[in-house]
Formats: sequence, structure tokens, C-alpha cells
Amino acid sequence: MDPQTGITSTLTPRSRPLRLAVIYNPAAGLRQRRTYAAIVEQLQLDGCEILEMPTRHAGHGEEIARQLTPDACDRVVAAGGDGTVNEVANGLLANTAGGRTLPLALLPLGTANVLARELGVLKGRQAIATCIRGGKVRPVAVGRANGRHFLLMAGVGFDAHVVAGISPALKRRVGKLAYVAETCRQLFVYRFPGFRLDVDGQEVHACSAIVANAHYYGGRFVVAPEALLEAPSLQVCLFTRSGRLHAMKYAAALVLGLLPRLPDIRYLEARRIQVLGPGEDPVQGDGDILAALPCDIVVLPDALNLIFPD
Repeated sequence: MDPQTGITSTLTPRSRPLRLAVIYNPAAGLRQRRTYAAIVEQLQLDGCEILEMPTRHAGHGEEIARQLTPDACDRVVAAGGDGTVNEVANGLLANTAGGRTLPLALLPLGTANVLARELGVLKGRQAIATCIRGGKVRPVAVGRANGRHFLLMAGVGFDAHVVAGISPALKRRVGKLAYVAETCRQLFVYRFPGFRLDVDGQEVHACSAIVANAHYYGGRFVVAPEALLEAPSLQVCLFTRSGRLHAMKYAAALVLGLLPRLPDIRYLEARRIQVLGPGEDPVQGDGDILAALPCDIVVLPDALNLIFPD
């Protein structure tokens, strides 16, 4: 209250700027660098304080995120694709010290940007900047495979071998077409072994399996329509028929949006999955190789603070 006028002000003192720690790859392509620069400029114009933290090698994003504390920033921004987001999330999850993680926002610059599609933030530079600055913080579940965390999915079998065989140089040059090329190659070289899974105590068999924490896969394709980031469980998609022709059928059904309708696709909800198969066979998570068989996968409910569009 003003002692001279007796009027009580409704204004609040101006708060300090929102502090954003932006972890990004300076070696990104020209188009991605322009998008990154434009969004960072917009955030600065909106009054945010930007701490840019470039990565220098694979895994560096995780190392950086491990060191961040609430004293350094208010929100962490992962600027890159799903692999960058996965690195940063693993760093934040290792740095909780028994509490909640620093809020994680996305500045999508990758090939597929599956998590950004899941959240609905791929709607232009202004919308991305608005979400980073003013989006709502919500806790989401994450999966953990042999100690490594994933936000979207973990896969064994055919899709894991596709991910393992991708040439990083080709991926940088042609983007999603690299996955198409490697899928075609794997159709002729993959041997289609079987896998045994223990799904919450129930033994099942499959030729491939995807354990989903979100329903999008590889872009806008849907593998597990019932999977939700905020659910305290994972959706296990079992591909039950083996062989080249069935792999082609599954790939076509995925592209056409028909995969969940196939009679030889089976879905189970689970909190813990153990996978046995050929020793040291790869396990992909969020589009990168993160483990090898045998693999123990669990869900960690409400483990990561993620920023959603308001």
C-alpha cells in the first residue's frame, strides 16, 4: 500500500529471467543450425537467459546434464534429435539425488523427432519457443534397459539390427532414407532368430519385440496405440511370425497404419520384461543401441519432468 495515496498495488515485483541450459550439437547441418539460432534468438527476445552448452563427442550431452543443478538453470533444453534427448535425459536421471529431475524441454532438430511429435511441439519455431519458455511441467514414465533409460521404446530383433546397421554418415546425408536402405539390406542378411520373454511372470515367444513407452515410432508411425508417456506401465508389441515375407508384411502394415490390426501381432501391458535370445544381440532404445541381450527392462513411473505445450 502506498502510504501517501492509500492505494494497494496489484503489480508483483519483476521476477528474474527464466534460465535455460541449452545442450546442442554444433556440428548439426546448416538448416538445423539456422532453426536453432532462430529459436534461441526468439527465447532471448522473450526475456530468457540462455546458457549454451555445445557437445563435443558422443555421450557428452549426458555428461553435461549430469552436472546441471537448480542453481545453474531453471530448465534444460535438448536441442537435437531423439538420440540427443535420450543422452540428456539419462544425464538428468542420474542427477536427481533422490528428488525430481530438472524440467526437460525439446528443441527438435533431428531426423524423426519422435518424442517431439508425441508431445505435439512440431508446429513452427514460435510454437517451439513458446513451449520451451511457457510449457507445463509434467512427470512422465521412462523405461530402463540394463541400466540405460529410454523415453520412447526399446526393441529387439529385426528393428534393433536395422538401427545397429545404420551408417551415421549416410543418415546425416539422406535422413530417413538411411533407415529404408538398411531395412532393405537386413531383409536379406538377418537370420530371424527367436526370443523368449518373461512379461511380468508370463513366458511368451516372438521373432521380434518392441517395448513401447509412447505410441509413435520412427516418425508418425504407430506401433503401440495404447502406450502413454504418463502411464505407469509399458506396452509390449510381439511380432510372432518369422521370416522375410512376414518382416515385409509388418513393415508395410506399419507404414499404412495397419500394424495393430494384424492377427499375428500381440500386445501385453507390463512393468518388467526380461528378454533372452542370441547372446550379445543388440537392443535399440530411442533409435540408438543402448544394451545387449540378455536384457532386463523395467518401467520407472513419474521419473522425468518433461515440458509439454500449454
